[in-house]
Amino acid sequence: MGTISLDLFLTLDGVYQGPGGAEEDTSGGFTLGGWQAAFADAESGSAIMAGINEMDSLLLGRRTYDILAGYWPERGNSNPIAEKFNALPKYVVSRTMDRADWERTTVMSTAEEAAALKDRHGHIHVVGSGALAGSLLAAGILDRLNLFLYPITLGTGKRVFSGDGGVPAAFTLAEPPQAFPSGVLRLVYDRNGMPVTGLDAGE
Repeated sequence: MGTISLDLFLTLDGVYQGPGGAEEDTSGGFTLGGWQAAFADAESGSAIMAGINEMDSLLLGRRTYDILAGYWPERGNSNPIAEKFNALPKYVVSRTMDRADWERTTVMSTAEEAAALKDRHGHIHVVGSGALAGSLLAAGILDRLNLFLYPITLGTGKRVFSGDGGVPAAFTLAEPPQAFPSGVLRLVYDRNGMPVTGLDAGE
């Protein structure tokens, strides 16, 4: 049985929008894209690449799919990330798409359909795709969070698990935290049922 993992670059105030570049995702009038670049170092770069190498499939929401599909195919196999992403089986969840042009892409209409991917793949990774992540969590099929936490706040932008689709959930630390010279932390959590509140804990 495979696992579905959510990979996110995240600010201290929970924003995941547009880490890679100024024009990556300007929806909602977001003007702070590219905030990840100032924290690049070799150690965190190696950790990010190790996660990419682990993937045997990608599961994406429509907006993130459009961003990636507009960038990586044009680069062919010019770098290891392009080579990996272009070769992977990709699944995009969308109620409006009926076909996808990026090679090896399958369109799914609901997040719940993604549960069947665990019978076909061992390491299914969701990149970005915050709205889809909330739906997967609500459906009980999101297994792991791979978070890179950056020492910056933006005050605006898309936040994961906010708005529709958010549900209570508890997680346990799955690997020792990693700290990088730039101040970035890598945190890995596995889903662990429902939260325990003060009353539940007997307080």
